[in-house]
Amino acid sequence: MKSCGEYLPSVCPEDQHLCLTPSETDGEAVPPDLLRDTRPRSIVVIPARMSATRFPGKPLADLCGKPMIQWVYERSKRATGISEVIVATCDVEIAEAVCAFGGKAVMTSDAHTSGTDRVAEAVDGLDVDIVVNVQGDEPLVSPESIQRALEPFSDPDVQMASLMFPISWEEAQNANLVKVVTDNRGFAMYFSRFPIPYPRREDACPGWFGHMGLYAYRKSFLMRLSQLEPTPLERTESLEQLRVLENGHSIKMAMVSDKPVGVDTIDDLETVRQIAMDSDL
Repeated sequence: MKSCGEYLPSVCPEDQHLCLTPSETDGEAVPPDLLRDTRPRSIVVIPARMSATRFPGKPLADLCGKPMIQWVYERSKRATGISEVIVATCDVEIAEAVCAFGGKAVMTSDAHTSGTDRVAEAVDGLDVDIVVNVQGDEPLVSPESIQRALEPFSDPDVQMASLMFPISWEEAQNANLVKVVTDNRGFAMYFSRFPIPYPRREDACPGWFGHMGLYAYRKSFLMRLSQLEPTPLERTESLEQLRVLENGHSIKMAMVSDKPVGVDTIDDLETVRQIAMDSDL
């Protein structure tokens, strides 16, 4: 795997405090372990590729004067608790664009069939604790949403987390909007394109919740997950997160109020452009 060092200087400004010289410490060298923050190190990895069936080249599509991937990168860096943001891509064009705006990118294999596998390759060998997978086609991703995805990891038993948001019954009919139901502890029981739960008794229905495709994992769990084979329900619904549940693992869901605005088509890009202009983002 090629590193971003082939495109950017190998030392990033924000990391320079980990490399103090004796002259900077009153003549005494400080052991590297004392300079390292003991809190869990959390990073964002943004998987991105040029080939997309409905919108080829969308990571570099212009959005108010900046490539879309730059919006995702910059908004991810604003999240509290994130020490680094990296774009994982198999396309040199994307890596070069990221480097052009001062970001960091790593080159990954072009054989990956999922963003999860691309993210796993990007972090293999990195000294990190929590990895947040932010979709490269959500330029308006909220920094607060990324922060919410980190909160469940205060429980040492949580290995993976994701986000959900309230939707209406009418919105639940949209098969492109994935729904999720949870247990009493907030762990996902099932994800579906079908509107779940079915309101046989509307007065007893807890409501409907959409799933935001932003995932956070402990690195050790992510590496195990990337080795699992696709599962029957995953293939049926075309939802990769079902592979986690079918293998007996858990996903802790955190609630957010904002609904994601993804870009799958050129029309979506125009919608996002208007939101960005109206909101002065």
